[in-house]
Amino acid sequence: MEFTNQTTTDGATRLTLDGDLSIYHAVEIKQRLIDGIRAGTTLELDLSRVGEMDTAGFQLLALAKRESKKTGNALRIVGHSPAVLEGIEFFNMAAFFGDPLVIPANDHS
Repeated sequence: MEFTNQTTTDGATRLTLDGDLSIYHAVEIKQRLIDGIRAGTTLELDLSRVGEMDTAGFQLLALAKRESKKTGNALRIVGHSPAVLEGIEFFNMAAFFGDPLVIPANDHS
């Protein structure tokens, strides 16, 4: 799992996850998410490079959203990869996260 931090034009901290959002990286991802949320600025979580997401990864996203509400610091989830979209749809949790989901058009080739 690789992490990239950037500052967006609106001053948010963008954390990009590159790899699998899974139990194998859960401890490392959890710490990065909690630290990012508690930093006091808006955390924008870019999941466009997530290859696979298991239930542990989904639980980490839910934990991050709850932590952001508890601390009053904003968390925006952007760039949902197909694996992330599939997980959110499977658990019917789009409303819980509250972030806009961009659903790609089907490839009819």
